Amino acid sequence: MTSFTFSHAEADDWAGLAKSLADGLKAGAGNGGGDRLGFIYVTDMMADELGSILTYLRQTTGVENWVGSVGIGICASGVEYFDRPAAAAMIGDLPKDSFCVFPAVTDPDQGISSSVRTWVEEASPPFAIVHGDPTNEFTANLIESLSLTAADFLVGGLSSSRGALSQVAGEITQGGLSGVLFAPGVEVATGLSQGCVPVGGSHVVSDCLDNVIIGLDGKKALDVFKDEVGELLARDLNKAAGYIHAAFPVEGSDIGDYVVRNLMSIDPVRGWLAVGEEVKAGDRVMFVRRDPKSAEEDLGSMIGNLKKRLPSSPRGGVYFSCVARGPNMFGEEGREMALIRDQMGDFPLVGFYGNGEISSNRLYGYTGVLALFL
Repeated sequence: MTSFTFSHAEADDWAGLAKSLADGLKAGAGNGGGDRLGFIYVTDMMADELGSILTYLRQTTGVENWVGSVGIGICASGVEYFDRPAAAAMIGDLPKDSFCVFPAVTDPDQGISSSVRTWVEEASPPFAIVHGDPTNEFTANLIESLSLTAADFLVGGLSSSRGALSQVAGEITQGGLSGVLFAPGVEVATGLSQGCVPVGGSHVVSDCLDNVIIGLDGKKALDVFKDEVGELLARDLNKAAGYIHAAFPVEGSDIGDYVVRNLMSIDPVRGWLAVGEEVKAGDRVMFVRRDPKSAEEDLGSMIGNLKKRLPSSPRGGVYFSCVARGPNMFGEEGREMALIRDQMGDFPLVGFYGNGEISSNRLYGYTGVLALFL
């Protein structure tokens, strides 16, 4: 039977932090004859010590296979840690040969290694948990490529840090997309919660250049933008650019799903909008705003819907949220974790706050993605 145990702690030095984690894990999740997998997330204040923490946990728990990331914020069941040295770890006792850790893939043409490819061909994994580098220009392509060549459905997040953007995939790695693939015998359920709400309908890109939207619906893009956001924000474009974002509806979605991208700049002279995504004529785009109340309601709804799908209480879970959420959106640490715990109970759960969230084969922004082991 799949089982999990977890631990979280904060300490000023890596040794004290690692010892607290190991003590909390109580030498791991037990060994039922399967294979054990560890998850480790540290705040960026401990990024330079991640290798030492990982070595200590290996030695004290006996778990060799670990995956994880650095984040400006991290979380565990009921708690969040921002701007202080902290870490969260979880160990799962999984069926034998049911997962495969893979190191960072940095280029879509590179692909996964031959040994990982052999495992994929034999196991046909339907699911993966991944961590990515936000500075790699191919990250979105890597996500799509991995979903086509290795596992259909991915969840995860992009590292966030004011220093090293380290990931863990067996060893310390960075620069690309890394993680762990799961065989069909590992049962999971996932959910995604939006953090932005539309301020109007969708529009058709009628003229563009790379990531610059020149025209919408045959009009100047900025004119359409001003009409949507209202007179007050239209007068202060600097404020609007920090509050309003562009969103691209997911084609074929039956739940009105969309991916959010930042407004990078506004050209008031030409009437152009630059967004954090390459666009092409015919794309549909809408404008959305960050809204804490709606985000909390959507998270609660996602958790409730996910709970209805579960045959029993989750054995473990990983949560990936946006660094712009957490206390930056809800005004207090722990709000997202409290919502999950209040509806689903206290179970082993760890995660982090990143520079982007991954669900299915797409890179999202301002969302919360929850993966549960059943």
